[in-house]
Amino acid sequence: MKPSVYLAGKRCCPRLKVLAVSTAIAATMAVSVPSSAETFKMATSWPGGPHMEILAKGFAQKAEFLTNGEVRFEVFPGGTLGSPLKVTEIVRSGAAPAGHHWSGHDWGVDKTAVLFGGYAGSLPEKEHLHWLFVGGGLEMWMKWRLEVHGVVGFPCGTYGDEVFMHSHKRIQTLEDFKGVKLRTSSAWAEIASALGASTVILPGAQAHTALERGEIDAIEWVTPGINHALGFHKIAKYVILPGLHQASSSQECLFSKATWDGFTDRQKELLLLAGKMTSLDSFMTFNDEDAVALRKFQEEGNELVVVDDDFKAAKEKATNEWIDKTSKELGGWFTKVVESQRAYHEKWKTARTYRTGLK
Repeated sequence: MKPSVYLAGKRCCPRLKVLAVSTAIAATMAVSVPSSAETFKMATSWPGGPHMEILAKGFAQKAEFLTNGEVRFEVFPGGTLGSPLKVTEIVRSGAAPAGHHWSGHDWGVDKTAVLFGGYAGSLPEKEHLHWLFVGGGLEMWMKWRLEVHGVVGFPCGTYGDEVFMHSHKRIQTLEDFKGVKLRTSSAWAEIASALGASTVILPGAQAHTALERGEIDAIEWVTPGINHALGFHKIAKYVILPGLHQASSSQECLFSKATWDGFTDRQKELLLLAGKMTSLDSFMTFNDEDAVALRKFQEEGNELVVVDDDFKAAKEKATNEWIDKTSKELGGWFTKVVESQRAYHEKWKTARTYRTGLK
């Protein structure tokens, strides 16, 4: 029996099947990479972990495969090519031709960035993903980036509800939240401050150390599965739920305009496809990990705390007030995106009567 036939048969375990397919793909790419192939440096916000491996490197692998090796990326950890919170500036300045980050890091420059990346007023994850790829979100994202920042950007990863907080303090009521020294960023920093917290802006690489040393009381980072892998639960007893500060999140691929213009039309379409594939793959991968992560927290000695209804109501009120106030102040792209997302949420109103898992 030929090895390839054997590996394709029922007697082969799933992992060997995957290994065989991966090896075949790698071999095919190795012999078919054109001499004109070019490798581009990609700056990121990520020190390592799932954001680096599943999102940034995941995109790079898909892009190389789809373009048959014509476009390749060397992915650098956050801080290597510049500040992990300023990837847009790194790309725009030409320090790197490409980048991968969370658009909300540009909060201090342009508050519209958080509407695409995810914030306290985000669409629920299912709606957000649909808005991006069939509801006009992708097109708005690309037009906004090019018009306002002079770079090309598009979604390149996504996941759903985050852990509200990993905390040294038990937080269940709004009163408990007042005075909490919280690591956060972007819109939630303003909204949480209005609700009584003392907010601290730190990149992810510093958040773990600050929490461990007790320099802050709590952190919000990302999803249960990713946070478990990063070990936040090992240094803070309480896991506060649900993710009121962010119901969905999207990461972004960035290209300098000169780099993007240098790609053929076909390569551009394939890079957009790689971004969409990375978004869908990460959505499923992270959700699958989240399904067991909360149980692991409990098994490993953490206490899960669900905030009360008054806290949820106060957050909703403060968030809507912030959105309306900021939209009135800024107008332009901020208002365009808010109106598009609210219209899409209204469009899905009837879907919430028959579909589970919609808010």
